[in-house]
Amino acid sequence: MPMMRHPGSSRSLTSFRFLRTHLPGAVSLRSTLWTRTQVLEGASPTSYRICNPQNLLWTATAVCCASGLGPHWTTRRLRGADVVFSATTVVTVNVEDVQDTAPVFVGIPYYGYVYEDTVPGSEVLTVVAMDGDRGKPNRILYSLVNGSDGAFEINETSGAISVTQSPAQLQGEVYELHVQVTEVSSAGSPAAQATVPVTIRIVDLNNHPPTFYGESGPQNRFELSMYEHPPQGEILRGLKITVNDSDQGANAKFNLRLVGPGGIFRVVPQTVLNEAQVTIIVENSAAIDFEKFKVLTFKLLAIEVNTPEKFSSTADVVIQLLDTNDNVPKFTSHYYIARIPENAPGGSNVVAVTAVDPDTGPWGEVKYSIYGSGADLFLIHPSTGIIYTQPWASLDAEATARFNFYVKAEDMEGRYSLAEVFVTLLDVNDHYPQFGKRIQEKKMVLGSPVKIEATDQDAEEPNNLVDYSITRSEPANVFDIDTHTGEIWLKNSIRSLDALHNITPNGDYTWSLEVQAKDRGSPSFSTTALLKIDITDTEMMSRSPMDAFLMQTKDNPMKAVGVLAGIMAIIVAITVLISTATFWRNKKSNKVLPVRRVLRKRPSPAPRTFRIEWLKFNKTKAAAKFVLKEDPPNDNCNNNSLGTPPPPRAPAPPPPPGMAPSLGAAPWTVPTVSGSLTPPQPQRSPKPKTLGSPVQSALVSELRQKFEKKSVASKAYF
Repeated sequence: MPMMRHPGSSRSLTSFRFLRTHLPGAVSLRSTLWTRTQVLEGASPTSYRICNPQNLLWTATAVCCASGLGPHWTTRRLRGADVVFSATTVVTVNVEDVQDTAPVFVGIPYYGYVYEDTVPGSEVLTVVAMDGDRGKPNRILYSLVNGSDGAFEINETSGAISVTQSPAQLQGEVYELHVQVTEVSSAGSPAAQATVPVTIRIVDLNNHPPTFYGESGPQNRFELSMYEHPPQGEILRGLKITVNDSDQGANAKFNLRLVGPGGIFRVVPQTVLNEAQVTIIVENSAAIDFEKFKVLTFKLLAIEVNTPEKFSSTADVVIQLLDTNDNVPKFTSHYYIARIPENAPGGSNVVAVTAVDPDTGPWGEVKYSIYGSGADLFLIHPSTGIIYTQPWASLDAEATARFNFYVKAEDMEGRYSLAEVFVTLLDVNDHYPQFGKRIQEKKMVLGSPVKIEATDQDAEEPNNLVDYSITRSEPANVFDIDTHTGEIWLKNSIRSLDALHNITPNGDYTWSLEVQAKDRGSPSFSTTALLKIDITDTEMMSRSPMDAFLMQTKDNPMKAVGVLAGIMAIIVAITVLISTATFWRNKKSNKVLPVRRVLRKRPSPAPRTFRIEWLKFNKTKAAAKFVLKEDPPNDNCNNNSLGTPPPPRAPAPPPPPGMAPSLGAAPWTVPTVSGSLTPPQPQRSPKPKTLGSPVQSALVSELRQKFEKKSVASKAYF
């Protein structure tokens, strides 16, 4: 059986079958066509080219046999004769392999994953390589060239790669390893080599929630003390909080927020990747009030964002607030109303006011004081707020029934508030009803009432309400009185004066009543007054006073006589007084005082002048009848006699015949300092006579002067 070596193949070829076919027309063996069939086991069809010693050309063609014999070759003679002869035989060819092919990796590319919970020494993946020479393959060894950084190792015979460190200690996320495979010959020397890259990725598992850390390590409670009402935007520097998520990448991304009373604080940052320092900032200063919250408690929440597990963790933030004096004392009411009796003694409690300061310690202590125009009679305790009257105070509701003043509540730093206090004195029935007069006289017209009134000085009802009643009357059952108004009227059965006349004890129309005024207080006080009522009717009211008098005295004539006698006595007395005064006046005027007489010749007045003056008197108006005359000065200085006429003197002798009267010389009289207001006496106009002679004119003038002197002397006493 011939043997053949087939390069590149490690399998032997056996069972060659040669088919010899005699072609028609062939004359020799050279002219025959040969067909060769080769059966192969597990090899691809192969073409061969064969040369024999006879220089025949053979062609081998792989033919797939349907009979299941496998691939075969057919050998043909390309030149031949007309007759074709054929023969068949089986040829077995053994092919021996030669080490001329490098190792080959199977299943490339290679990727491996190391999870963070992988235990050191665990296998990551296995690299597989084969010798390219299939006939007699060499032994293969595996090794890591670079990229492991000591974190991985490979089994040199199996090609298994394992991790040598904990994933938490690995620095990188992706490792690029280079695995080299080497053939070892039968002699023990390295032969062909091949290298392949291996990628190993460190996979982070989301198995760590965010964790809060304080100065000493993980911590889930943070405490801080601070004063109330810090400035807006202030950072709470007493809190040192750090938050961390040990996962990597998206697993380490989480949000931060505060859970608690809203709008007071805010947290920064709000989104964290892996680790951050937590800062809490004041958002609403007014809400941080010690009087509302002694302690503020929040939950600091960290929750993952993009993971299906949504791991989270919380930490308590406790803030202890410290008090400041930020409140004003406030009264429980804006005003207080108190009522006390007016007879309350000095030092009596009136009302207690209360003001509350929410601040603590000395800032919450309140001191009270009062002021105002109505506070003079009152005092207040500075600590308790009890208002009481002054020890010397005397209250009187009738004088002042109401007081109002202000009370002030103040803390130690001067913050204060005000409230108003109203005090009303309760009236006590301590006054009697009082009539205007204890004895009163009133005139009653028949058919109309009369009214009597009493007043009670008490300030309030019912102490100042008065009820009236008739306690005594003679005769009785004549009058009725209104209990509330004090109006008195005759009973309905008495409708005329004649009826009154019949029941009057003395036959007149005058009654005396005792009226009582009683208040409604408790205890009750009463007062009485005597009322005299004179009754008349409308007919008597319309008469003249004399008619009314006569009508009243027709039944009593002696009363009229007495009245007339009294009138006459008064007239007689007046007459006597006038006569006595006249007598004494005349007696005083008859006394003669020594005077110095100066005689001077008086010329006779001109007749024409006398006539003119006489006519002027007739033309004097009525308003000029009373004139003020002033006497000329008295030269002999005798001023004791006022209005005393000078003593009579002898008439002057008549002027000589034919002598004209003097026109420029005025008659001379004794000067005096007295004056009187005397109306000029109208004088009768003398009959017009013709003066026959100067002697007649002189006589007339002398008579006229005497008459005037006498008139002046008699009128000077008025």
